[in-house]
Amino acid sequence: MGGEAHINMVSYGGGVNSTALLVGLHQHRIPVDLILFADTGAEHPHTYAYLDIMDRWLKDHGMPPITRVYKTTRDGKRLTLEQECLQSGTLPSIAYGFKRCSLKHKIGPQEKFCNHYLPCQKVWAAGKRVVKFIGYDAGEGYRSDKVLLGDLADPKYSKWYPLMEWGWDRAACMRAIEDAGLSQPGKSSCFFCPSMRAEEIIHLRDHHPDLFRRAIALEDNARPNLKTVQGLGRSYSWKERFGKEFCTHGNC
Repeated sequence: MGGEAHINMVSYGGGVNSTALLVGLHQHRIPVDLILFADTGAEHPHTYAYLDIMDRWLKDHGMPPITRVYKTTRDGKRLTLEQECLQSGTLPSIAYGFKRCSLKHKIGPQEKFCNHYLPCQKVWAAGKRVVKFIGYDAGEGYRSDKVLLGDLADPKYSKWYPLMEWGWDRAACMRAIEDAGLSQPGKSSCFFCPSMRAEEIIHLRDHHPDLFRRAIALEDNARPNLKTVQGLGRSYSWKERFGKEFCTHGNC
């Protein structure tokens, strides 16, 4: 019957909170029907490796696999965030204080998938909302507070914040992952994210010089158009601060 249509979905980010969310949903015997991971095409190598680890855990625990979605052009070709920045001669929008890259490459592809996914269509046709689990932890109440009114007004999705309901803060999330027999996933972000800290940039340079080179190339490509920021570091250029030492090693 149409009235019985129901979908519980998780937007999986590949980091600590969303991993703990999946572990907790299994522990609390809350069914999950759909798990989406929006791939910008520029995640750190440890995140891509962890997707395979998580997929095996999900299979072993009778949960659905991770469905990877990504942004496409109008003619259906994949468009990564790196390609978009290179084509437009810009940095990721977060460098300028905006969140368009997240909207276009994370939220957008997931919504597009759901719009064409028959089980979701059936829920909406029945006049109901798809339940979307969000992985904000118990220390992030300020984040859910900011979007509360928008959540309530959303005609398509009913948002639920289980980690807050369970009282799981960051430390509790990490313990739950460990207790589930999983390794820690590490931080999830693009390898050229302007929000990366200095030690993370240095780690990228020293352990993934190929990715560091691509980040510098993206910064160089955008430089002629930069007016309000200096580079990927917003107030400074990655190349100026970290690239010169890198070049002395003969890696440039």
